[in-house]
Amino acid sequence: MKNRINGLKDFYILWSTQSLSQLGSQATGFALTLWLYEKTGSALSTASLTICTYVPYVIMSIFAGAISDRYDKKKTMLVCDSLAAFTTILVFVLYRIDALSIWHLYAINAFSGLMNTIQQPASEVTYTLIVPKEQYQKTSGLQSLSRSLISIGNPMIASALYGIAGLDVVIAVDLISFGIAFLALLCFIRLPDLPSESTDEENMLELAKEGLQFLRKNPLVLHVILFMAGVNLIASAFDAVLPALVIPRNGNGTLGIVTSCSGIAMVLGSLIASVMPKPKDRVRTIYLTMLFSLGTENFLLAFSRNPAVWCIGQMLGWILVPVMSANQNVILRNTIPVALQGRVYACRNTLQFFTIPIGLALGGFMVDHICEPLMAANQSKWLIALFGSGKGSGAALMMFVLGIAGIVLCLASGKKLKQYKYTEE
Repeated sequence: MKNRINGLKDFYILWSTQSLSQLGSQATGFALTLWLYEKTGSALSTASLTICTYVPYVIMSIFAGAISDRYDKKKTMLVCDSLAAFTTILVFVLYRIDALSIWHLYAINAFSGLMNTIQQPASEVTYTLIVPKEQYQKTSGLQSLSRSLISIGNPMIASALYGIAGLDVVIAVDLISFGIAFLALLCFIRLPDLPSESTDEENMLELAKEGLQFLRKNPLVLHVILFMAGVNLIASAFDAVLPALVIPRNGNGTLGIVTSCSGIAMVLGSLIASVMPKPKDRVRTIYLTMLFSLGTENFLLAFSRNPAVWCIGQMLGWILVPVMSANQNVILRNTIPVALQGRVYACRNTLQFFTIPIGLALGGFMVDHICEPLMAANQSKWLIALFGSGKGSGAALMMFVLGIAGIVLCLASGKKLKQYKYTEE
């Protein structure tokens, strides 16, 4: 046991401190969402905050992977985290002098998204370098566990601090968590030397093409990524719709509780992923878990006006997400050569996550301009019986549409993915 702990010492240090920093960052993001919804009352305006984060992430990810593979991973993470922290300080200052505007948040989130775009591939490779191969599934489960705990903690911490002490206190906590993570990475993490397959003569475009070429030669990895892009489209639309469903009916506090339930479910799912035996078919596990998730949560939220049922829906929708994520991570890490992982992970980020800003915009637009006006003008008793009346009923209708779309996506993609076989040593 002691040898196993020592073998993962660097992982535990990096994982715990980076998770703490992510908790602070996401708490700030949630508090800003509450602040923005109070200012605008618009699902689309609120969703646009996240859209601005993801647009540079999607556009620049391919080139960010080339940067990650060429330059020192640790220095890349330190520089990107520092610049992202600077934007948080800027929000703090603007808020304190009562000059914070909506466009400030959009611009700052775009810059933070760019820094995360460069940092994320370097982080993925760093974990690969410090984790023994036989521990991939366990550590993937632990990473899912920390993401789950963050999902629980950030809305509750943000709601409590924002309601009691204000946005500036939430940001201050974020900056403290950043400082801890920065010092841990700087002082305690040592990465092994990694021979690079690239040369100084190769430009970024050529390096980026290598990631795309790898995916073309490995259709299993490509189709898993494209399937997850479809899942992200529906899930991000759900994220845009959820505040418009919950806040008009039950307020900010209920939104924090409902959001936290997804984190509780992911904690349980992460524990399952950490201890479960290797599945016979990892690919099949991926699409079946998503079929269960998308085929339950959306319908429970669509048809109920009871917060307890919303919480149950969140639990069912998220409990198997860590199992999916762990299996996808194992496939990627076992399939992609370490020297290419930065480039391929970056291409994955572009292909798998480009649907997130689209889904956020689509979900917000559908609620604000189609579903809510439709339900406001609706005189049909059966629609009112299904989705309720007043503000929030249009969001419930949109949840139903997302549920149907999720089932169709998983059934169609499952047939495609069945033709691929994945084996590992």
